[in-house]
Amino acid sequence: MRTTEYQDQESGRKRLGGGVVSRRAAIGLGVAGVAGLAGGASLLDWLGQWRQAEAPADIFKGDAPKGELWELWQRRGWVKEGTHYLKLGRNVQCKVCPNNCLLSPGDRSHCRNRINVEGTLYTLAYANPCTFHVDPVEKKPLFHFLPGTRTFSLATAGCVFRCLNCQNWEISQKKPEETKDPGGEELRLRPPLPATLTARQMARLSLFPEDAAAVAAALNCPSISYTYSEPTAFYEYTLDTCKAARARKLKNIVVTCGSIEDRPARELYACVDAAHVDLKGFDDEVYQKLNSGRLEPILRTLTTLKELGVWVEIINLVVPTYTDRLDTIRRMSAWIARRLGPDQPLHFSRFHPQHKLTHLPPTPVETLVKARDAARAEGLRYVYIGNVPGLEGAQTTWCPNCKKAVIERDIFAVTALHLDSGRCRFCGEVIPGVWS
Repeated sequence: MRTTEYQDQESGRKRLGGGVVSRRAAIGLGVAGVAGLAGGASLLDWLGQWRQAEAPADIFKGDAPKGELWELWQRRGWVKEGTHYLKLGRNVQCKVCPNNCLLSPGDRSHCRNRINVEGTLYTLAYANPCTFHVDPVEKKPLFHFLPGTRTFSLATAGCVFRCLNCQNWEISQKKPEETKDPGGEELRLRPPLPATLTARQMARLSLFPEDAAAVAAALNCPSISYTYSEPTAFYEYTLDTCKAARARKLKNIVVTCGSIEDRPARELYACVDAAHVDLKGFDDEVYQKLNSGRLEPILRTLTTLKELGVWVEIINLVVPTYTDRLDTIRRMSAWIARRLGPDQPLHFSRFHPQHKLTHLPPTPVETLVKARDAARAEGLRYVYIGNVPGLEGAQTTWCPNCKKAVIERDIFAVTALHLDSGRCRFCGEVIPGVWS
C-alpha cells in the first residue's frame, strides 16, 4: 500500500493543529502538496499528510548503494519495492514503523534497510538473511506454543531500534551490505540441503520466501521464526515468507520489539501464529533513552495481536538502573492483566552486560524474584524468569488450579510434559496456549 492508496482523511483530521511542522518535513511535502491540490485533493488531505511527516527519525543522508553495488543487489533479487509508504514528490516517507523515515533520493532509512531511488522506496533486506539456525521454540522464548518442537529461525541485518543493551548488535546495527556479498557465483539455498555452509557461502547465499518454507519443511520444523534482529526492519521479506510458510501449512513466529504502524501490523499479523513481544519497560522516557523508541506503539501492538487471535508471550529484560523499579514493574503487570488478561505469559529476563552497557552489573537474582512475585500479585498466572540457570521453578508452568507442575524445563529443553489436549493431566484445568 503506497502513495494515494495510503491517505486517511480521518487520521488527517485528528492530526490537524497538533504542533509546528519541521522545516525538513515542509520541504519534503511542498511539491507533493501542490501536486495533490492540483489533482483535486482537499487542503485537509494535504495538511493531514503534512502533519504525519513531522519529526521523522534520524536517517543516513546520501548513503544508498550506487553504481555496481546497486546493480549487483538488483541482479541477486535482494531488492524489492517497499510497501506502506507515501510518495512526496521525489521524496518518500516510510510508514512501516513509527520512525516514519522521510527520505530524499539517495537517502537510507533509520533501520538501514530502506532507500529512496529516484522517488521509489526499496528494501535492501529481501531474500538475503545474514544468519539462520534451527532452535528450540523455547529459546524465543515461547513456553505455551508447540512445546518441545524446533523452529527454523532467520534474520537479516537492520533494526528499527538502537537498544543500548542489544544482544545481537553485530547484525541489528549493520547495513545489509555489511553482512552480504553480491559478488561472485550466486548460491540459492533449497532442498536437498548441503551438509555445511562456509562463512563465504553464507555471505552470498540467497534464501527466497518459497525456499525458506521448503528448507523449514525439509528440516522437520513445524514453524519459521523471524528473529535475532527485528522482522519489522525486513518487513516485506517477513510477510512474503509468512505467506509461503502458510502455503506449506507451517506456523509463523515473529520475535519483535513491537514498534510497527497499525496498517502494516494488521497485514503481517494476519499471517502470524505466535509472537514474542519484547516489552522493554513501562516508562516512555526510559524507552527513549534505552531503546530510542516509544512505549505507546508497543502497547498498541500487543492489543492488536490479541484482537487478531495471535498467541502472544511477553518478555521484559530487567536492566539495572533502567527497568528494575518495582513500582514500574507492578504498573506494567497490572496493565497486562487488565488489558490482555491474567493468562498472558510474562517472562522476566536477566540482563548481562552487553553492547553499550558493559559498565552495568548483571541483574540481581533477588530483583527478578521480586518482579515475578509482583506480577503474580497483580493477577498474572504464568510468570517466568529467564537467563538464570538452576533457579528452581523459574521456567516451570504451574497449573493455577491444583498448583502442580504441568511443564518442566531445563534451559531450553522440555523435561516433563503433563498435558492432555491442553489440559492439566492431574485436575483437567485448561492451560492456555497452542499445544498441537
